[in-house]
Amino acid sequence: MYFICPKCGAPLKEVGAACKCPAGHSFDKSREGYYNLLLGSSGGTHGDNKEMIEARRLFLSLGHYRPLAELVAEMAAKSIHAGGVILDAGLGEGYYTEIVAQKLAAQYGDGEVKVIGFDISKDAVRRAAKRRGISSLAVASSYHMPIKEGSVDLVLNIFSPQAAEQTHRALKPSGKFLMVIPGEEHLFGLKEKIYETPYKNAPENTDIAGFELLEKRELRYTVSLGAPEEISALFMMTPYAYRTSKEGRERVLSLDTLSTEAHFIALLYEKK
Repeated sequence: MYFICPKCGAPLKEVGAACKCPAGHSFDKSREGYYNLLLGSSGGTHGDNKEMIEARRLFLSLGHYRPLAELVAEMAAKSIHAGGVILDAGLGEGYYTEIVAQKLAAQYGDGEVKVIGFDISKDAVRRAAKRRGISSLAVASSYHMPIKEGSVDLVLNIFSPQAAEQTHRALKPSGKFLMVIPGEEHLFGLKEKIYETPYKNAPENTDIAGFELLEKRELRYTVSLGAPEEISALFMMTPYAYRTSKEGRERVLSLDTLSTEAHFIALLYEKK
C-alpha cells in the first residue's frame, strides 16, 4: 500500500475492511472503496462541493476537454515505465485519471502501472471510485500527502493546488511531475459574457524549486457549446459561479450558445 498514516506517518497495511499502521491508528474503507485520510482542516478547505463536482462530471462527459486528457495521457505514458506508480494529486472526479489509466493499460498491459489518487473533496472521490483503472483512492490534502516518501514515479496535477515540497517528497529520485495550468486566454469567451471588462489570466511563474522543467506543451482550441445545460455545466464547475454578480450570472445562464477559448499549458518536470 502506498498510503501512510496521516497521524504518525507510518506505513498503512490493509486489514479486512480497514487499513492500520503499527501504532494502531485505523481507517475504515468506505463502501465505495476509498479511505478518508484527511485530518481535520488539513489544507484549509474541503474542496469542490457536490454541485461543482456534478457540473464538472457532466461537462467533461461531453468530451469538450478530451484533447487535454489525451495530451496528458500521452505525456504521462512517455514519462513512466512498466512497474511504475502514478499519483494523481487532486484528481477531482477522476476523468483525466481514468483516461491516463486506459492509455497505460493499452501500452503496458492491465495493472502494469499502478495508478493511485486522492482529492480533498469527499464528493469528488466518491465519483472517482466509479472510474476504472485506479487501484487506490483516498480523501486527503495535497499539503499533507499521506504518501510514502520516494515511492512514486510520476505525480499528476491538473488544475489543483501546487504543493511542491510534498510532491518532491513523494517522488523517487529523478521522478517526474506533470502539471496542467490554464493559459492566458482560457475561457475568455465565457468571461466576455460575465464581465463588462473581461481580463486574461495572469501568466504563472513556472519555476519550481527542486525541479527542472523538461517540456512545455501548449494546447489551444475553441469550445462550442450548443445547449443551455452545457453552458450551465461549464459555468457551475468554475469558481466564476461563486464570484460573479447576480447580473453576470443571469447573462450566462440565459445563453443558448457559447463559443469560448480552451487554453491549457502542460508542464513536465524532473525531480532534482
